[in-house]
Amino acid sequence: MTRVFSGIKPTGPVQLGNLLGALRSWVVAQHEADSLFCVVDLHALTVPQDPAVLRATSLELATLLLAIGIDPDEATLFVQSHVPEHTELAWILECTAAFGELRRMTQFKDKSDTDGFVSAGLFTYPALMAADILLYDTDRVPVGDDQRQHLELARDLAVRFNSRYGDTFVVPEAAVPTAGARVMDLQDPTRKMSKSEDSPQGTILVLEDLASVAKKIKRAVTDTDNEVRFDPATKPGVSNLLSILGAATGRDPEACAEGYTQYGPLKADTAEAVVELLVPIQTRYRELIDDPEGTNAPLLARGAAKARALAGPKLTQARDALGLLPRGTAST
Repeated sequence: MTRVFSGIKPTGPVQLGNLLGALRSWVVAQHEADSLFCVVDLHALTVPQDPAVLRATSLELATLLLAIGIDPDEATLFVQSHVPEHTELAWILECTAAFGELRRMTQFKDKSDTDGFVSAGLFTYPALMAADILLYDTDRVPVGDDQRQHLELARDLAVRFNSRYGDTFVVPEAAVPTAGARVMDLQDPTRKMSKSEDSPQGTILVLEDLASVAKKIKRAVTDTDNEVRFDPATKPGVSNLLSILGAATGRDPEACAEGYTQYGPLKADTAEAVVELLVPIQTRYRELIDDPEGTNAPLLARGAAKARALAGPKLTQARDALGLLPRGTAST
């Protein structure tokens, strides 16, 4: 069976772009492939974190994934730091990657230009991301456009390692959702909706009050000609609404444009579709979050055990290929 791996960082609340661009495809993938989904808490450490906040956010994110529809009986759901094989393989892949490759990563260049403190982990974390993927002989990785460069690095490292040391890693392929893959900010539709951006009126949170959700969509930026058509280049605001409506209802954005002659009805229908999508998620989340430690912590422990059963043999294979001594070898 095809194997799928994907992860999400516990940094900030999950927003609509995460849901439509990635997380709903996870729910589908778990029934079609051998799927592993990970709360990548170690990636969050590339910037300073409040320990209590990180711990709470990681558990809340795992709970939300369950509320969205991830079934621990169908998929392997776990927390990255619970599987130490990730960090050991990351070091091996750091030693496989070239300095120039890591330096060319767009996200590193963007963040290192703006952040006051730039950690070494921010520079090397694409190698950890590659380890996340390659540990599990992953065939497909659901990614947004902004992560394609990191997946290409993982592919390059797999090919290079295999060439140097023998066939060890599966070379993964990208799987990019066609509808809603890139949800834009409602107030600035030239930039991606982001949980880390300071644009509260342009961002919809999955657990946000539903009246607020509808209000934000109805106040979304469009343009002045009042023509409804899907044209991201010249009509980014309208196209963003059509993309959201299409992703929420399972239709093509172009098809969604048919029948609309004004922006008001489009905004109202988009708001209704998004609210309808969020209601069962929020209801299920409230049920699960009542006892997150008692209900969800055992599920995460079980997921970590399943993940380690796959990761351990793969790491041993990589170690053997490199010529590292087997664990437990006595010194002489």
